Amino acid sequence: MTQATPQVTLHDGVGIPQLGFGVWQVPPEQTAEVVLRALQAGYRHIDTAAGYGNEAGVGDALRASQIPREDVFITTKLANSEHGRDKTLAAFDASMAKLGLDYLDLYLIHWPLQADDYVETWKAFEEIKASGRVRTIGVSNFQKTHLRKLLDETGTVPTVNQVEVHPYLVQEDLRSFHAEHGIATEAWSPLAQRAGLVEDPVVTGIAEQLGRTPAQVVIRWHLQQGNVVIPKSVTPERIVSNIDVFGFELPPEQVDALTGLDRAERTGPDPDVLG
Repeated sequence: MTQATPQVTLHDGVGIPQLGFGVWQVPPEQTAEVVLRALQAGYRHIDTAAGYGNEAGVGDALRASQIPREDVFITTKLANSEHGRDKTLAAFDASMAKLGLDYLDLYLIHWPLQADDYVETWKAFEEIKASGRVRTIGVSNFQKTHLRKLLDETGTVPTVNQVEVHPYLVQEDLRSFHAEHGIATEAWSPLAQRAGLVEDPVVTGIAEQLGRTPAQVVIRWHLQQGNVVIPKSVTPERIVSNIDVFGFELPPEQVDALTGLDRAERTGPDPDVLG
């Protein structure tokens, strides 16, 4: 049965499903099957990237599902090697060809690697949005310094910043900056599985109390923080259970216990260091 996923309204009026399905590290040859399974389970928000090498599989799954295009929110991201105006415009065309789409819902700068280029890149994103081929534009892995540079030099506020967030890396300061400027926080690596979060005794204890899986508990924490969250799995049972999170709430003391796990621990690269 399709779950009723709440939407977050971005500052430009575009609605994004608060719970989506990420395809990072899903092998290209498996992507169509895995994404189709997610769509059949009720997900209506799929997150890919040029750098994942699996955009074509996402498009194939969408067509195979026969779900109306306007009912599915699709995100992709600019590859790190394609910063700068001309490269960005060509890379967007290439992504759209792989996806087989007439328009994209959300386009993100994947990483702010090139200190001299990401403002120029952002201006190209503004051009793409003005053309009507993408509904909304944002960034990923941007720190406050990167965001301030965009705001100061272009005046166009990203609608989304997709960053690593989970109870081991709560990102309170960055999320407060987002809230101040109307930027939605989208969480990648939301379950911090490399760090063992879903085996943490606090998480497993809450899961046991509620009769839920540890992953469901963490996803519910994200939703109650106001984060947009994109868990990934290739396991059929987990794909289904990860979206079954709208029939319960965490009481305040459990939210606080999970937030209290914060230890500023990343599972992925530090944006201030990468590149």
